[in-house]
Amino acid sequence: MFYPRVISPWSGRSTLQWQDVSGRGEVYSTTVVRRRQEKGGDYNVALIQLEEGPRMLSRVEGIAPERVRIGMAVRARIATVGGRLNVVFDPQGEIHGA
Repeated sequence: MFYPRVISPWSGRSTLQWQDVSGRGEVYSTTVVRRRQEKGGDYNVALIQLEEGPRMLSRVEGIAPERVRIGMAVRARIATVGGRLNVVFDPQGEIHGA
């Protein structure tokens, strides 16, 4: 389950264990947040379906925000965003479209 928890929201048990994930996934949903250039410019917010099942809210970097597409293969990496460590995603494979 994502986000990490101490107790299962379904059973109430505290026997949860950490599980490694591959970092691979695909874009389930995406939108472009518009900002003035002096405030950092436009960026995307994407819901990523991880290969192992959970979905997580993040963003896809390395391409223009409007080029992020539903179904696009992505891979996670840790990046510093605004002085904080975050999980972001990079496109994988060939990118088609606008």
